[in-house]
Amino acid sequence: MKKIINDPADVVTESLRGLAAAHADILRVQEDPNVVVRADAPVDGKVAVISGGGSGHEPLHGGFVGLGMLDAAVPGAVFTSPTPDAVQAAISATTGAAGALLIVKNYTGDVLNFETAGELAAAEDLDVRSVVIDDDVAVADSTYTAGRRGVGGTVLLEKIAGAAAERGDSLDAVEALARKVIGQVRSIGVALTAPTVPHVGEPSFDLGADEIEFGIGIHGEPGRERIKAEPADELVARMVGALVEDLPFTEGDRVLLFTNSMGATPLVELYLAHGIAERLLAGRGIMVERRLVGPYITSLEMQGISLTLLKLDDELTELWDAPVNTAAMRWKA
Repeated sequence: MKKIINDPADVVTESLRGLAAAHADILRVQEDPNVVVRADAPVDGKVAVISGGGSGHEPLHGGFVGLGMLDAAVPGAVFTSPTPDAVQAAISATTGAAGALLIVKNYTGDVLNFETAGELAAAEDLDVRSVVIDDDVAVADSTYTAGRRGVGGTVLLEKIAGAAAERGDSLDAVEALARKVIGQVRSIGVALTAPTVPHVGEPSFDLGADEIEFGIGIHGEPGRERIKAEPADELVARMVGALVEDLPFTEGDRVLLFTNSMGATPLVELYLAHGIAERLLAGRGIMVERRLVGPYITSLEMQGISLTLLKLDDELTELWDAPVNTAAMRWKA
C-alpha cells in the first residue's frame, strides 16, 4: 500500500485539519468528536441541514458544508458510520428553533446512529427530522443495508434541500422537498479496480484485469454482476438502461444527469462517458437540462464511474441553480 498518510488511525482527523486550513472562510472543524460546521453556524431562523457517514467518499460530505448546502457534516472513520455523539454534536452546533433535517444514506450503521442522535435531540425539545436516501438501482440489499444503498443521489439531495433551507423554507417544506427528490433520483455505479482502506492495507476485493463489477457500492460492495470489460459505448448503454428502466424515466422527462468519478477515473474518461450518456438519453426523448460532472462522491482511489438521474420540475431546477458556496461546489445564481 502506497498512500500519502502518516498513521492510518489519524487519516481522517489530519485530513479534516487540512480541510479547515484550506477553507476557513467557509467552514470550521470541531474535534473529539469530529464535525465539520458551516463557518457562520448557527444561522438564526434557518433550518439546519446535516448529513454525514464514513470518510473515504470525499468531497462528500464535508466538502459540501457552506452557504446553500449543508450546515454540518459528520465524518466517521474510513467506510465507518459516525457515532451518535458526533451527530448530536453537529445538531447542537447548528440547530435552533427552526429545527434540523438529517440526510442519511441507507446503510445500517448510519440509519441507527443518526436515528439515536435525533431521539436525543428530541429529548432536548429540538425538532429534528430524518430522511433516508436509497437511490442505488443495482441491488435490493447488501452487506451494509436493508434495502437499496444511498449513493450519488445524496449529492443532489444535499444541494436541493440545502437551497430550500437557505431561502427560508420551513422544516416541513424542506423535508417534503427532500422526500420528493428521493422519489425521483436513481443511480448506478461500476468499478474497474478496488479501493484500499488505509487501516486494512490491501484492496477490498479482487477484480481480474479484464473484469468490471457492474452495480458496485461506494464501499466496494458487490453489484449485480461481474462482466467482461467492454467498450465505453456498451458499458454506458448498460448503465443508462438500468437507470431509465427503474423509475422509469420516459420520453419527455426533464432530468439532471450527474456523471461521477469513483476516485481514480480521470476527467478525459469521465467526459467521454458523460457524452455517451447524453446521446443515449436524447435518443430516448429524455431531456438533459442540468449536468454535474466530476469526482463528487468517491470510494478512495477506486477506478470507476457512477451515473445519477434526477427527474426535474421547475422548482427542483430553481433550487439546483440557487447560489452555493462550499469547498467542492460553488456557483452564483
